[in-house]
Amino acid sequence: SSGINAEYGVYAEDPVKYLPSIGLLTKYREPSLADNTATLGVRCDSGIVEGSSISIHYDPMISKLVTYGPDRLSAINHMKHALDTYVIDGITHNTPILREILNNDRFVSGDINTNFLAEEYPGGFSGVELSVGEQEEVLPVLAVLHHTKQHKTATKGSFEYVMNFDKLQVPLSLSVTGDTFSVAGDTFSVTLGDKTVTVVPQGNQGALHSYLLDNTTVVPLQHLRYDGTTHSVRYRSCKREITILTPLQQKYMNLMPETVLADTSNLLLSPMPGSVSAISVSEGDEVLEGSEVAVIVAMKMNNSLKAPKSGKIKKIWARVGDVVDGDQKIVEFFETESS
Repeated sequence: SSGINAEYGVYAEDPVKYLPSIGLLTKYREPSLADNTATLGVRCDSGIVEGSSISIHYDPMISKLVTYGPDRLSAINHMKHALDTYVIDGITHNTPILREILNNDRFVSGDINTNFLAEEYPGGFSGVELSVGEQEEVLPVLAVLHHTKQHKTATKGSFEYVMNFDKLQVPLSLSVTGDTFSVAGDTFSVTLGDKTVTVVPQGNQGALHSYLLDNTTVVPLQHLRYDGTTHSVRYRSCKREITILTPLQQKYMNLMPETVLADTSNLLLSPMPGSVSAISVSEGDEVLEGSEVAVIVAMKMNNSLKAPKSGKIKKIWARVGDVVDGDQKIVEFFETESS
């Protein structure tokens, strides 16, 4: 037989900064092999399970993910589905950029070279904003997910919510057309703007949920956490924090003061977890912007930390041999007039 393979290396690394990530795999479920056929399928080669730890001492590869199909487009589309149903949580990983590349016209056509990432993402990968079509697909599903978490059983009725995502507030209404909705198969109607769709839950396997939209499209959604108002979900491989409130709750939430982020302009923070192998400055030293301040070893690689600005070293917070977390303080600068 003949066909095309698509192959990805799934890594424990930040897809925005291309830096390694460590931690415990709190959730892990590989794409299902149940629907594989001789001409269309998926394979996942890994050596980890849920509960495994990704450490600073080894290569950050999680798995090698392969899909195959009769032609290039079939293999690519199957890879999209594989990534959408690949549950990885507890660490940062590169599936968001892998999923985004599959939508790139150059990649789909095969017009690629070793400069592809630099050419297509010259400022680096900064995440993905939902298109209008994607919003119309996932927002009704999120409404049903939230509603069934809030109400385990209920009679028929209509409910109003306000969904907060990507700095937007989107009002929507949801109607229950069945007598209960604690099991898969019940039907919901969700109105978003002037458009109404039906949503039927198809059940879940751990964190992976699926929903039938308008009796035509099955939408996979990973539900990772919920604290009563905010859901941590992964849709099309991108992780998002979605807060869903009633209109009254939203009214009061809008009156709350915004959280002011701490000023870190005078700090050099570790960009990743690792071990401090060198401190290249002393307290009181004058340093120039771009000069080496420290070296962090992570995943068998030396990572030189550069001074973010010119100035005088006020305090050194780390020592050689320390194991540091991402965003941990390494060096503090004296304040300058420009800072």
